[in-house]
Amino acid sequence: MLTYTALTTLEGGDAAEALGAALEKLDPAPTGVGVFEIEDGSDLWEVGAYFMQPPSAAILEMFALAFGAKPFVISEVPEIDWVAHVRRELPPVEAGRFFVYGSHDADKVPVGCVALQIEATVAFGTGHHGTTLGCLRAFDRLLSAGVRPQNVADIGCGTAVLALAAAATLPDARILASDIDQVAVEVALANVGINALSGRIACFEAAGFAHPDIASKAPFDLVFANILKGPLLELAPAMAAHIGAGGRAILSGLLVVQAEAITAAYVAAGFTLEAREDLGEWSALVMLRS
Repeated sequence: MLTYTALTTLEGGDAAEALGAALEKLDPAPTGVGVFEIEDGSDLWEVGAYFMQPPSAAILEMFALAFGAKPFVISEVPEIDWVAHVRRELPPVEAGRFFVYGSHDADKVPVGCVALQIEATVAFGTGHHGTTLGCLRAFDRLLSAGVRPQNVADIGCGTAVLALAAAATLPDARILASDIDQVAVEVALANVGINALSGRIACFEAAGFAHPDIASKAPFDLVFANILKGPLLELAPAMAAHIGAGGRAILSGLLVVQAEAITAAYVAAGFTLEAREDLGEWSALVMLRS
């Protein structure tokens, strides 16, 4: 069975959101509409719509002209079980002491490592992406330096791989994980069980620290935030308010070209840059609360 995508780009978030809202009113309506900022500093946004039958090229051309967007590119997409495909294709990941693997690679777990079983799902964070890998490597270096945080939060947790890494290495720590997507929270809870860490990580649906059971546990001495540039910038004041003196934030989800802007925002909020690692086009920062 074929599905169809129609993709375009345009300048400005407001225009992109307006175009997305207009596409949702098409008849027949698309099965989904996505509006995403292209994280390269260009202020370009991508708008995509997904259809079960071929969309009208003429109508989409009118929409593009009306909203100042580039012409839509319409593509046929064969129905593929992407989760099953990814499970077959993703090899295990080593990040210092951590070994992140899927159940299909259980026989490859090395002796003496901290093994974290994460299945490819609809939630982000299998360890393969440079941002997750960078966070794991940064955390591993802190552990090697003797840092033992006891109050940890994973903000925008996705699969909760970072919270799991903390729970597996900090047996006495209190660990919270939150995500704005309830599906991700359910995936996180499932991964907690798979890794025999039930009861060690409390998972919440929340934006940032905006949950009473998270805010009441502050100050934290380690916060993971592997999200995106925009939310990281918005969270800088809240990070400062919820991390105690001498605590740390491990930040990623940002491109190398965005690292200086993120660093500046957190320095202004009361942090100092303790470490930075660039992996390909992605960067991971360790910010120390002054």
